[in-house]
Amino acid sequence: HAMGSKAGEVLLYYCYCEVEDPEKLCAWQKALCQHLHLTGKVRVASEGINGTVGGSKVATNLYIEVMLSQPLFKDILCQEDFKKSAGGAHCFPDLRVRVFKEIVPMGIDPKILSYKETGIHLSPQEFHREVEQYLSKASQGQNDTILLDCRNFYESKIGHFQGCLAPDIRKFSYFPSYVDENLELFKDKRVLMYCTGGIRCERGSAYLRSKAVCREVYQLKGGIHKYLEEFPDGFYRGKLFVFDDRYAICSNEDIISACRYCGTLWDQYKLCSSQHCRQLVLICPSCHNKGLTACCPVCQEKELKVTSGASEQTLKEECECTRRRPRVPIEHVSQRMPDTGKD
Repeated sequence: HAMGSKAGEVLLYYCYCEVEDPEKLCAWQKALCQHLHLTGKVRVASEGINGTVGGSKVATNLYIEVMLSQPLFKDILCQEDFKKSAGGAHCFPDLRVRVFKEIVPMGIDPKILSYKETGIHLSPQEFHREVEQYLSKASQGQNDTILLDCRNFYESKIGHFQGCLAPDIRKFSYFPSYVDENLELFKDKRVLMYCTGGIRCERGSAYLRSKAVCREVYQLKGGIHKYLEEFPDGFYRGKLFVFDDRYAICSNEDIISACRYCGTLWDQYKLCSSQHCRQLVLICPSCHNKGLTACCPVCQEKELKVTSGASEQTLKEECECTRRRPRVPIEHVSQRMPDTGKD
């Protein structure tokens, strides 16, 4: 029907606030999305709400209006907090609204680490200036600053800020351990953090600050999403990874990643073809046509051998090729010199 037409949009937003009755908020939210024929994912918790939903422009605009007038969010959420991109209800398989302990899964109880202990928020313009200074200083060999990507490796692989440090982690819940294992790296540094829409930085910066080793912690308000609205050709190069069926949104024509098999420039993800593996893999069309369709040779072999054994379903994101990667990488402090040029 008309509401599911292609010319819609996808909204990404979050709001940290005290929620007395998360179950009630969850039921209200679900009814609202269903009423507007929105699909997507919404996480509700006692610490707030985090959502990404898609539908027609009429529906998404109404959604924003209702959200802004909801007493819980009234004085906290504003129009600017909704990041918009082209898409619609077709970008998600269904609607999932659930209550969780945290609105972004970092794995640390909100009672122990509050979002209120966050870093200093920088507007896209301020962040842009900071990155500019950072890159020019780094080229002269002075770096008292770390430009830190808080996202997962498969996100930063296809797009990131020039000269950033992008941890080789698979889940945000490994971020705290990454900080713990690499405290030396952050000692007396100014840290500029960024993520997709800003939410991971809220808890990530709070965690980093709780360690009391950095000189200052800054974060990009509104995330890469808002930055790209103002600087589509700025210091962020490549695509922006999104957690829906689009996989990525693009603001410039740069491709900074390569096909896993032949090394040609490629940045469009596919799911590994092996039934027991859910990993995303970069495979260019010509390699795909040659029958290279899995995340690694091991997986490709396995796929050929595997009969419909139900036990295989449990291997979701693990595979021989991920087992070889350390869960939490240790950075070598002395050697770390940012690559300030284009990748």
